[in-house]
Amino acid sequence: MKKYFEDLFENIPHAAKYFLVLIAVLALSFLFPTNAKFKYRFNVGQQWLYDDLYANIDFAIKKTDKELTDDRVFMERDFAPFYEVDLDIIKEQKKIFLKAFNDQLRRNRAQFSDVSKNTEGYLNYGNTLLEKLLTKGILKQDTLTQNRDKDFIINILRDNVAEKQTLQNLLTLEKAKELLSDTLPFSRLREPEFLLPLLELSLTTNLFYNAEKTKQFKQQELDKIVSSRGMVRASELIVPKNGIVTLATYQKLLSYKEQYESDYASSRKYIFILLGYTILCGLILTLFLTYLRNHIQPVFIKLRWVFFLLMWIVLYSYLMYGVRSSDVLNPYLIPFCIAPIVIKNFYNRELAFITHLIIILTVGLINAPGYEFIFLQMLVGIVVVFSKFDTRYWGNFFKSIFTISLVYFLGFIGLSLIEESNFQNVNWSVLIWLSLNGFLTLLAYPLIPLLGSFFGFTSSITLAELSDLNHPLLKELSLKTPGTLQHSLQVANLSEAAAKAIGANDLLIKVAAMYHDIGKTLKSNYFIENQSGFNPHDQLPYIESAKVIIEHVTEGERMADKAGLPRVITRFITTHHGTTMVEFFYRKHLRENADNEKDKALFQYPGPKPRTKEETILMLADSLEATAKSLKSIDNQLLNDLVERITADKIAQGQLQESELTFTDLEKCKASFKQTLKNIHHVRIEYPSVSK
Repeated sequence: MKKYFEDLFENIPHAAKYFLVLIAVLALSFLFPTNAKFKYRFNVGQQWLYDDLYANIDFAIKKTDKELTDDRVFMERDFAPFYEVDLDIIKEQKKIFLKAFNDQLRRNRAQFSDVSKNTEGYLNYGNTLLEKLLTKGILKQDTLTQNRDKDFIINILRDNVAEKQTLQNLLTLEKAKELLSDTLPFSRLREPEFLLPLLELSLTTNLFYNAEKTKQFKQQELDKIVSSRGMVRASELIVPKNGIVTLATYQKLLSYKEQYESDYASSRKYIFILLGYTILCGLILTLFLTYLRNHIQPVFIKLRWVFFLLMWIVLYSYLMYGVRSSDVLNPYLIPFCIAPIVIKNFYNRELAFITHLIIILTVGLINAPGYEFIFLQMLVGIVVVFSKFDTRYWGNFFKSIFTISLVYFLGFIGLSLIEESNFQNVNWSVLIWLSLNGFLTLLAYPLIPLLGSFFGFTSSITLAELSDLNHPLLKELSLKTPGTLQHSLQVANLSEAAAKAIGANDLLIKVAAMYHDIGKTLKSNYFIENQSGFNPHDQLPYIESAKVIIEHVTEGERMADKAGLPRVITRFITTHHGTTMVEFFYRKHLRENADNEKDKALFQYPGPKPRTKEETILMLADSLEATAKSLKSIDNQLLNDLVERITADKIAQGQLQESELTFTDLEKCKASFKQTLKNIHHVRIEYPSVSK
């Protein structure tokens, strides 16, 4: 699968990388804001560092959130809720009264003689009094009226006509019964006590809270709240240069910003705004591609690398857009550090930092999270790039994640103190989001081998796995060619030390050295380190011997591809001899065929020549280790001369022509080779004798 995707990417024309930039800009264009951006940044208590700012439009000064909240609280405090009198209850209660009246008169006719004589009069009086009380309304107590002051006002609806009344003037069931007791004695009826229990029985609450009307009228009152307090006219000075942004000035600036951006959004100028974003995004990505072309050519020429890097830019832009569109999530949740961690593992810190810079620039341009956010992300990106993010070991990885989180915390607190000037106003809840950010950054660990497998990149995790001597190829090397294995391990030590001396990828070169001679397992006894007395080359023509020796490179490449080794490792197999000659057999061939140099190509390794620093170091280390082992006697000077001679010989043969290794790097490598060879061969320093 990995090799399939590698071939897929590499077979696409290189010109497609420019098309990828266009696709990336197109993908980002869906996120472009359509409103103009207010170009000034300001906060309460800060100095206005721009020129005098005059309004170029009329605008209303918006009230602060606190003022609007106070207005709403004041309105709701004084708002009179709506209660409605249910007049239909009157008919029902009259029926109850009539039935009770007739029942009581039938049972007690002899006791109430006047009622028997004037039944109609008593009945009419009772109905009239009952209707009067129920028409006025008898309040049903609820949470809105309980514990309220007696002067609290409510609206009473009767037949859709509202009337304001205080609680003091409203009837409750208890008050209505008291009113009956006080009214009936003055009714001019001779036997009013007949009506009292009947009317008390017929009374009921019929003044109820009307939630729908209350909500409707309350919303109307809320809509009447004015959101502004005053006007600023065009050409009026808003804030002078070097002036202090007071709370009143801050509110003017906020109002001006809102009106300014609203006016642009309502006009057709958004087309030019989109064009501006397109130009800037295209410029950022083009500069990024130019940087790759001029400074990191190995990445630029590979389409899969360009796709991989552009993918992060688009992905983070959409993540930020999604988070900012959410009412729940916070932008500080997004783990921007994953990208530089992953890229640093696949290539180097320089590319990781530049890519992180491009990501933050693009996200900042499209989503405008604020300079504090951008500053903090850049600060943490520097920490990621320049820290020892060794993903081979969980302990080191967790320490690095802890460092990132700590810098996030301290950076945010520092920026907040600059903005708020005290600890009380710091938004401490952001630290929770930053903690989640650190936790999500742990996803970089599983993403490294996953993305490496998909794109064909090699990470330190993959290299650490390949360095296991139980790997099938290394196991076969140890069983069939133990001498070659020892040679490979010594070359690995030499190469690793030299790589560390110049800051190259020491793990990569160490692993590559372990595999560089795996082709020797096919004909192990043809190589001197595996021979024990008998030399099969004594029975072969020199051309055939050279062919066998050269085949360990081509066969090694075939075995590596079959085993699925990363191509970066395979290149070490094909470049560790470059295009040098199999000198030993070539010289013997020339002695017997002095006039026949046309066979020279048959004694030459196929190459290519080493290109990277690591490939060059391995070539030198391989020759040094093999030559040093053939020396009969070794001393300090002999080893120094050997390193100088082998290095000069490779240069003379043009094997370093395509190498990225500088002369400064080469000198450091030679010093490292000398010291490591002395340690391997136990060469002691000779101390001069001291005479007494």
